[in-house]
Amino acid sequence: MGDLFSKEQRRKNMQAIGSQSKLENRVSRELWKRGMRFRKNDKSLFGKPDISIKKYKVVIFIDSCFWHACEQHGNRPKSNQEYWDKKLERNKNRDIEVNEYYKKNHWHLKRVWEHEIKEDLDEVVDNLIDFIEYAKKGGF
Repeated sequence: MGDLFSKEQRRKNMQAIGSQSKLENRVSRELWKRGMRFRKNDKSLFGKPDISIKKYKVVIFIDSCFWHACEQHGNRPKSNQEYWDKKLERNKNRDIEVNEYYKKNHWHLKRVWEHEIKEDLDEVVDNLIDFIEYAKKGGF
């Protein structure tokens, strides 16, 4: 089955999707409340991490179960499956590329799944703070 929208309409729909999710905002707001200082969606960094601290070479990505094809919760749209299969596969491959880039350049990288935040925001934030503190001490 072909796409229901023209290429131009599909492009507009995709552009309308915000760069920051409510989940990212919940996590970053909680980190900020607990005294962590960072940048959000820094375009100067590869992959535009959701949260970054350049001084300590820390990048954090918050991955949506749908857009990053979570094995547990990601769902495959029923219409236009060929398009979505390619799109989600590209997203997964880009995640791998981003991970490799930061590992190669000795950055501290952490990925958090949407479902982890929904299950226990406080635990996720506690773990992120521990992760950042470890990076501050120069740990690898």
